[in-house]
Amino acid sequence: MRVIIAAAGTGGHITPGIAIANTIKKEEKDSEIIFVGTDRGLENDLVPRAGYELKKIHAYGISREFTLKNIKRMYKTILGIGEAKKIVKEFKPDVVIGTGGYISGPMGLAAKKYKVPLVLHESNAFPGMTVKLLSKKANLVLVGFEDALKRLPKAKKVVVTGTPTKVVEMHLTDLQKEKIRQELKLDSTKKTVLVVGGSQGAKSINESLLGMIQEKKSRNYQIVWATGHSGYEAVKKQIEANGNTIDALEDVRIVPYVYNMSEILNMVDLVIARSGAMTITEISIVGKPAIFIPFPNAAENHQEYNAKVLVNAGAARMILDKDLTAERLETEIEEIIQQNGVLQQMGNKAKTIAKDNVENRIYQEIKKIVKK
Repeated sequence: MRVIIAAAGTGGHITPGIAIANTIKKEEKDSEIIFVGTDRGLENDLVPRAGYELKKIHAYGISREFTLKNIKRMYKTILGIGEAKKIVKEFKPDVVIGTGGYISGPMGLAAKKYKVPLVLHESNAFPGMTVKLLSKKANLVLVGFEDALKRLPKAKKVVVTGTPTKVVEMHLTDLQKEKIRQELKLDSTKKTVLVVGGSQGAKSINESLLGMIQEKKSRNYQIVWATGHSGYEAVKKQIEANGNTIDALEDVRIVPYVYNMSEILNMVDLVIARSGAMTITEISIVGKPAIFIPFPNAAENHQEYNAKVLVNAGAARMILDKDLTAERLETEIEEIIQQNGVLQQMGNKAKTIAKDNVENRIYQEIKKIVKK
């Protein structure tokens, strides 16, 4: 199978693209796969690291505002459509796969120009503008959540497959749990709350956590707090300004980033996070209760719609960014963490959202389209 995958910008678009590519390669070893992105996003690191060739075109997200900046972006994106057509014409793919985001626009139009089957994958519960526009032209749209179905009324065909992720449900032994606790200097007698705002952190969440820590009250739980690389130094300085150090904090372990996310998610009792599609997917897979603080500036407010998938299932609570305070966050944590029955019930409900065999489902659907 000859495949072009359009994936650019954030890990939420690129990671599913790489997972799809890896599955195709696993099933059909002779497949030739290239990625198309821009010269700006994480694809420049993640795609070559995964062992795939990356071709670059001009593509930008375009707002509805009439500004000089927006006009320039529109002009460059039009150039990108021509570049995309050239790539499709030269590579002669059996299928073009877009994983959402602005890069899918030029590549989708190029695919239809040369009558190449077009498959889209949308991770979010509220599909992005590019996917909504292209869904009428695409041979198939794959979605991560049931909620997305009703928002793609003009699509030819939509299938709920889930979203690929590296996180899996793990049944950790007591020895494995103890090793993780020792690495993070955690207390085995206390419940653990994981706070994470994504790879870049989340300023409002970090500020609320700082407010909680400054109270220095005795708690019956401990916190593992991933500040994000960009927020770590700022948090460290603020703690030091208050006469303390990161290493001396009681019941709080602060790290820039969690690299063994699958293990950590499986051993904690509660998760506090933004609500990107990948985060929602991972939390549902491991079956953990959550408190979501949606990123307020996400395109079309899609993070709030993502959070509602688990909130409506009874698996999570949501605090809007504008309502987030240290006091509100601590109240929500304590209401959940103190009741084992609530923790278990919410975790079980989260699992009802998870999809099994996601990569294989996606591969089988793509294969059907290519055979046609």
